[in-house]
Amino acid sequence: MVNIYEQITNNKRQSFFIITLFVGFIVFSGYVISYAFDTPGLLPLAIIYSFLSTGVSYYWGDKIALGLNQAKLASRKEYFDFYTVTENISMVAKISTPKIYVIESNAMNAFATGRDPEHATVCATTGLLSKLNRTELEGVIGHELSHIKNFDTRLMTIVSILIGTLSILTNISARSMFYRDNDNDRGNSNGILILVGLVLIIFAPIIAQLIQLAISRRREFFADASSVMLTRQPSGLISALQKLDTDNTPFKTASTATASLYINNPFKGNKLASMFSTHPPIADRIKALKGML
Repeated sequence: MVNIYEQITNNKRQSFFIITLFVGFIVFSGYVISYAFDTPGLLPLAIIYSFLSTGVSYYWGDKIALGLNQAKLASRKEYFDFYTVTENISMVAKISTPKIYVIESNAMNAFATGRDPEHATVCATTGLLSKLNRTELEGVIGHELSHIKNFDTRLMTIVSILIGTLSILTNISARSMFYRDNDNDRGNSNGILILVGLVLIIFAPIIAQLIQLAISRRREFFADASSVMLTRQPSGLISALQKLDTDNTPFKTASTATASLYINNPFKGNKLASMFSTHPPIADRIKALKGML
């Protein structure tokens, strides 16, 4: 297994790579589509929009994620176990204690966000806090703090926001096709470029989702293993995952834009949404954890 310090370095490299990949892909898509459909204004729009969205996702992605999921700042008095578990495991992980938020929902779930350990937040649903015992909660919080320590939160926040950016851009491109002068412009366009442009409009969001899926699934396995290293007891996280797997309470406030941040797929009851889940099956995660017993 790669040690923690090597993994942090790898995640930093991946963050830079993902930003570069998505910005480049957005610019490339805008370039091809602008020439294919004779919409020259689309390319500078794509460049400006991609760089702005990258900056926004880097500095304010955590606030966007919390807002989309209707999270609120938790009080130490009301959520004492949540606070103390987070503080204790943060000390073990040798990172700053993150800000602590809760989501009013009977569904069981949790996520962490933030660009680095000094600007991080951990968030849990009230359902998870009420249904887990302290040992199980330690396993879940250990998982989330591992995402923070390993810089997964930076990586996945950027990926989530940029996927939304790419989706908006392709929608704008698709709409622009129907407002151009078909008689005067289409005849002057290159047929191959038109075909490539159409392919990009259709498949670019899918390609982006597949990239997110592959990255997120690998990060979940590593965060599970890292949680065990912090808590020294696989049984806590195993038991928590088993409860998460059997809990079918609808998560009404969950946002599809931030689904990859959660410890468990918040749309597991939705077969269509689960087809593109960024989470590996819980059974596989439990099997991997039991191998550590």
